[in-house]
Amino acid sequence: MEEKKNILTYEGLKKYEDELHELKVVKRKEVAEKIKEAREQGDLSENAEYDAAKDEQRDIEARIEALEKILKNAEVVVEEDVDLDKISIGCKVKIRDLEFNEDLEYKIVGSSEADSLKGKISNESPVGRALLGAKKGQTVSVETQAGVLQYKVLEIQRSE
Repeated sequence: MEEKKNILTYEGLKKYEDELHELKVVKRKEVAEKIKEAREQGDLSENAEYDAAKDEQRDIEARIEALEKILKNAEVVVEEDVDLDKISIGCKVKIRDLEFNEDLEYKIVGSSEADSLKGKISNESPVGRALLGAKKGQTVSVETQAGVLQYKVLEIQRSE
């Protein structure tokens, strides 16, 4: 079975590459030093610092593995090439929630980059999936657990 592509914006790709570099170059050395210092304290069976350092090392290695997997299967969206006639991954949209008559702004990103607190929604989320392909002025319906929500597309722009 082919692994799913991780769709990333250039910003997301850079963020993951920077984090991976930081983990491999800086954090690995720091945790190796902590393990070395804890070992020098003697009895490892009751050494909390040693156990904590080994746990941290395991977490770092797991995150490195996860990042490498994301980057290996990354497909980068070139935001300058995004077609602004319709909503696609990599663009920023302004929509109006027709029920509450409020305007919302989102950047449509791949699922591994989504962060609703920063206004980044996944192309795989119900709202993201409904918005994909919609044009300015169009109204889309999104089926959620709370019922059907309707959004009118106000603007489609390149993200900064």
